[in-house]
Amino acid sequence: MTQEELDALMAEDLSDLTSSVDSTDNVSDTSLDEPDLTEDADAVVQNSGHVVTHDNYRVSSISAWPPPPPTDDHKVVNQLDDVTKDSEKKATEMFDKLETISGFCLDAENTSNDAKTCIARNIEVFEILHEKFPNVQTFSELLELNKNLDNKIDNIISNVQMGQDEIMMTMDMMQYQDIHRQKIERVINVMRALSKYMNSLFEGKIDDEKRVGSAMHIEGDTTTEDVVSNADIEALINSLGKK
Repeated sequence: MTQEELDALMAEDLSDLTSSVDSTDNVSDTSLDEPDLTEDADAVVQNSGHVVTHDNYRVSSISAWPPPPPTDDHKVVNQLDDVTKDSEKKATEMFDKLETISGFCLDAENTSNDAKTCIARNIEVFEILHEKFPNVQTFSELLELNKNLDNKIDNIISNVQMGQDEIMMTMDMMQYQDIHRQKIERVINVMRALSKYMNSLFEGKIDDEKRVGSAMHIEGDTTTEDVVSNADIEALINSLGKK
């Protein structure tokens, strides 16, 4: 190979390298407009430019990225376990309150029945007095008053009994709480079974620490990752110039 041919070859290689450097610079300039996600492993940038971390992440139904971080607030099984636990606790407290109210209604009914017994005795006495002393207006007034009071006591007892019936129907309707809890527990069991199945399906014989790191760029990728750094290109140019 003559010196002229060598010079021509060097000039062609240098022009190709220069165009590669220019295209790399354009890619770098373009990448400046995109958010840098490598500075913080726990932080990502949404389309609006807002930096999202584990502390300020909020679940959104209109955003597909970033996914929720694996904190206790976003772990599905943990959340469902909390739901079943809190629901069962509150349901038990609700039943206790309803039973207490039912006990108050029963006491009110018993007290009303005792009062009704006393009123019946008063009516019996005033009827006798009214028959023997028909001209005494007080006896007739007290007789009528006790009869009206007896009717009011009957209305009170009837309302208390209807209240007890409503409490019993409320307790029956609260049974849905236990059904919902069982359904959620069934979902939890299915999810745990799927998790164990997926873990066993993707198990490997090689530990992750012993695996070779993945390449940053493979031929055919559509990413804009820099295949060669600027320092590598400059070193290559310098090495060619010394030949």
